[in-house]
Amino acid sequence: MLVIKSLSPIRWGDMDAYHHVNNTIYFRYMEQARVEYLESLGYSIVPKGTAPVIINASCTFLIPLTYPGTVEVSMFFGPPGRSSFMSSYEIRMQGEDALYATGDAKIVWTDVASGKSVPIPEELRTRLSEIGS
Repeated sequence: MLVIKSLSPIRWGDMDAYHHVNNTIYFRYMEQARVEYLESLGYSIVPKGTAPVIINASCTFLIPLTYPGTVEVSMFFGPPGRSSFMSSYEIRMQGEDALYATGDAKIVWTDVASGKSVPIPEELRTRLSEIGS
């Protein structure tokens, strides 16, 4: 189930020598969607107390993004585990149906001081469970 759509402008400097958006920037687009969603629920991504950490991320590049344009990222979540959950992403150009890239990231809730995983906050677990149903 769709959770959020995030919009990000493509900047001229996002492009590489091949005249398309550099592969590292796709991860920034996914990161921005994730941050916007968690902050909209009141979870700070500032590293203190407990916070989300990405332990792996992937992206499949289907069609090159190019300047100018606005990227639209749709984000989805899988069911929560004890301390982690999967997030998935679809990247399109705003106003287009074509799928430019897909991505995934595993999010682990951690205690910042110890670096150890901790249970997902109960309010977030409830929200993620509702999304998945």
